[in-house]
Amino acid sequence: MLLAIDCGNTNTVFSIWDGTAFIASWRMATQHQRTADEYYVWLSTLKAFKKIESDINHVIISSTVPRVVFNLRVLADRYFDTRPYVVGKPDCLLPVDVRVDAGTQVGPDRLVNTVAGFDRYGGDLIVVDFGTATTFDVVAKDGAYIGGVIAPGVNLSLAALHSAAAALPHVDISKPQAVIGTNTVACMQSGVFWGYVGLVREICDRIKGERDRDMKIISTGGLAPLFQQSEALFDEFDEDLTMHGLRIIHDYNTANGN
Repeated sequence: MLLAIDCGNTNTVFSIWDGTAFIASWRMATQHQRTADEYYVWLSTLKAFKKIESDINHVIISSTVPRVVFNLRVLADRYFDTRPYVVGKPDCLLPVDVRVDAGTQVGPDRLVNTVAGFDRYGGDLIVVDFGTATTFDVVAKDGAYIGGVIAPGVNLSLAALHSAAAALPHVDISKPQAVIGTNTVACMQSGVFWGYVGLVREICDRIKGERDRDMKIISTGGLAPLFQQSEALFDEFDEDLTMHGLRIIHDYNTANGN
């Protein structure tokens, strides 16, 4: 079985692929201090709870937090007796080209989303990922990653607003009933929600204009369902896009004898 690990700035997701489907998925807070032994005890407990008896013998990792990778590598080596593929490292092959400025390091999550998006939807895509940052990844007709946009994440913007303005409370993001708020919380929610609707629409329109073609827009990430409800911003919402991409990259490396 394959253990696919997607480590983001806020959360890390572990999913198990049994060869036909992802049979389990778990999420924990990302902490670089966590040891390989702690990961294993946590995973073993959850596997036992789900009554998953088959052994993990393959591991692939995508991490936007470099300090976490070492202990995840140790986890794979010590407890699963396998060398993990780490997306973004030279020895992890990608089934698509990366066409950016020389010397530029592209976030592994963005490469994974590109691979998954192209596999599921073809080329000429914009993949919008609502994570700690809100990223826009542009996928060419042939599946190549050709750049994108990085904007502050929704929750990051709310936290900055709360911390920088003493009179403003911390609020949860939700779709407001009206644009004009009649209390502080409603005003903040409206500003953030409709502000991000405008941000997504404007950036996607400008990408399409710069590329001079129609492009399909795919959303993913924790807050994507909230924005999926509004204004027909996206053509598709894909909850497990990243995990699908990790599986594709693993299979590609295995097929090429890597």
